[in-house]
Amino acid sequence: MESVTESALTFRDATDADVDGLVELIESAYRGDSSRAGWTTEADILQGQRTDPEGVREVVTSPDSRLLTVEREGRIVACCQLERRGDHAYFGMFAVSPGLQGAGLGKTIIAHAERQARDTWGAREMHMTVITVREDLIAWYERRGYRRTGSTTPFPYGDERFGIPLRADLRFELLVKELS
Repeated sequence: MESVTESALTFRDATDADVDGLVELIESAYRGDSSRAGWTTEADILQGQRTDPEGVREVVTSPDSRLLTVEREGRIVACCQLERRGDHAYFGMFAVSPGLQGAGLGKTIIAHAERQARDTWGAREMHMTVITVREDLIAWYERRGYRRTGSTTPFPYGDERFGIPLRADLRFELLVKELS
């Protein structure tokens, strides 16, 4: 698979018109059989939805948040949430089309998002949370300069807006990277 350079991509803030397409992208990257085409699947630990139109719309319309939408050849291929939280930014809702995973797109997007948070908001750190059993994903973020903090929060068991857990040991761990 050819690597994807930033010049081949268009970055823009999502609009309300993008919500349904973004929900479809996020679901395809994390849930169900389609997610198994990529390596970010959570299909073995969670069923049900990853997000919904209301959750995506909330990010799109929040004044301290933006949903960065990434297009290639006029098609949405990835997205990520950036949220301003004082002196740091939060990175979330990161999804890359399963068929394009492994080509360097994720590395390009996260680097772009870090620059945006630093240059636009003056963020000194980027924070994110990752399900602790996702060791492969945590290792990927560590290779990008993120460090594990050991600070965890419980998974919202019983709230099907976040999925239906297939195991009882799910927790989120805070990962942090200094933005220079």
